Amino acid sequence: MAENESLGSFFNTNKSLAKEYLETRLEIFRLGAIRMASKSAGFLVWVIISLFLVFLIVLFTGVAVGFWLSELTGSFISGFGLVALSLILLFVILAVFRKKLFLEPLMQIILDRASEEIDEEE
Repeated sequence: MAENESLGSFFNTNKSLAKEYLETRLEIFRLGAIRMASKSAGFLVWVIISLFLVFLIVLFTGVAVGFWLSELTGSFISGFGLVALSLILLFVILAVFRKKLFLEPLMQIILDRASEEIDEEE
């Protein structure tokens, strides 16, 4: 009977400490998740801006090469047609190798960043 009373009194005295410990651990987990989400969001914004700039570069380069080929061939249709064919070929190549070129490296970067954050916490 004395053991039950001492065990009960132990839980009563340490109840607030256990509650505070659990709240602190939950807060640490929440802040870590917010940190990881904010870094991932920043990385995503950087990727979107970079892709937009690459799109603009391809667009203006295509127009410049189209005019150059038009000058060489003497026809706007053939010059810009060659540029269109080359861009379609580039798109097909990127679509075929999208997993190797984009998905796997992007997943590896995200996993590396997540593991770096876990190592920093420890």
